[in-house]
Amino acid sequence: MEPVTFILFGATGDLAKRKIYPALYNLFLDHKLPRSFSLVGLGRRELNDESFRSNVEQSLHEFSRRKVQDAGLQAFLQAFRYSVLNIGHPEDYTKLRTLVEEREQALQLPANRLFYLSVGPEFFEPIAANIHQSGLGSAAGWKRLVIEKPFGHDLQSARELNEYLSHFFTEDEIYRIDHYLGKPMVQGLEALWQSNPAVQGLLKKQYIANVQITAGETVGVEERAGYYDHVGALRDMFQNHLLQLLMMTATQLASKSTPDQIRLKKKLVMEALEPLRKQDVGMNVIRGQYTAGSLQGQQVPGYRDEPGVALHSANETYVAVRMQINDFFWRGVPFYIRTGKRMKEKATRIVIQFKEPLAQPADDLDAKAEPNLLIIELGPKERISIQLNMMDLAHKGEIKPVQVELQPSQSGLPEAYENLIHDALNGDPTYFAHWDEVELSWKWVQPILEAFQENLIPLHSYAAGSYGPDEAHFLLAEDGFNWWLDEQPDEDLSSSQREYAESVSR
Repeated sequence: MEPVTFILFGATGDLAKRKIYPALYNLFLDHKLPRSFSLVGLGRRELNDESFRSNVEQSLHEFSRRKVQDAGLQAFLQAFRYSVLNIGHPEDYTKLRTLVEEREQALQLPANRLFYLSVGPEFFEPIAANIHQSGLGSAAGWKRLVIEKPFGHDLQSARELNEYLSHFFTEDEIYRIDHYLGKPMVQGLEALWQSNPAVQGLLKKQYIANVQITAGETVGVEERAGYYDHVGALRDMFQNHLLQLLMMTATQLASKSTPDQIRLKKKLVMEALEPLRKQDVGMNVIRGQYTAGSLQGQQVPGYRDEPGVALHSANETYVAVRMQINDFFWRGVPFYIRTGKRMKEKATRIVIQFKEPLAQPADDLDAKAEPNLLIIELGPKERISIQLNMMDLAHKGEIKPVQVELQPSQSGLPEAYENLIHDALNGDPTYFAHWDEVELSWKWVQPILEAFQENLIPLHSYAAGSYGPDEAHFLLAEDGFNWWLDEQPDEDLSSSQREYAESVSR
């Protein structure tokens, strides 16, 4: 791996403490950092190098997935330096350039520089401009810009931001982090699809009834109310994380695909995604907001009672969407995607439901068999299983669904940020969001945003600790389906929900 100077904007922030420093430390333990590595942390707080290193060490003790080891710790921390920087002050960038060049000369490093922007999106443009104007990005080496979401807040703002950044960095130099793409199970989808003829044989539209993608959170807005109340679930989760999962699930990858091939395939998925007109959003999108309820045995407040949330906020904390991909492979297979806060369980999963056999057994007991499912759990446990129908040997003649683990949950897997930072240092863009994907995602979401803003879509309520609004269950019931793997789904259904589902089935 080539030597590099890692220049971290927002070095005293929460993301750096919780994710970036622990990721770098675990890469260090696994010998996945360059032998010659230097990090310069930047922030407004007045710190010296020693205090900065002490803060980094504390973050490792709190958040590293592996216990901090005395051996090698000081060698790791000695790579860290700190500089005070006010984002809007050009003279601070000049000082930073001098510090970086001195470190490169002292360590005999080439001028390879990775700029990591762990800051709010409003700072992307001034930082990029000052990097360019100060000469930080024009040295005789490569440069890369790593940025966190959100990349814009709608289609127009995303295009404007991309156009601005393109004056200073090429597309090949911009690495847009979506941490869902760093999850080991997501990065393993290519191998699952291509290395298993049995799976390949099943993944054909004539066998698939529907695909469901769920990202449920048990937490509320926590300390993010000021940000979240102006963003909502559609922007915060759906436009980026869940549409990326959709692309990775629906993409048909050849074995050992190159980054360019993967990006092209993902782009083709988004281009084939049937667009929603604003007037049709209400038939395919459910919008919800949580009210007070019970979660894990504790009473929790409703969204509007959370600190920092406007009293009459119409911001959505839940969204469920029905989608169709109009291409040869997926045409006719519905995709259902949902995400929400204060849900009953924390889970991110992909469920592929297979069609029932054409000829159903005549036996009434056999007729109650559940559909077969391929289940890919992305978190908090990461595993792959398949649900099959087996005879219950304890109750002769009864058929019951049994989950068979194809890949059991493994401990010690790398965190998403470890994978992504390692790839950025290596110059591997495979699991970063390309501009084409970002633009197409915003383009698809834009009619939904407009419908929400114009209050064309009702804001349904759901109790904290539930699986979301009843209307989200109706959405699938219209097509004869239900959400899978919700705990005790029959008991959770309201009487009106059951009546609706029964009427549809009739």
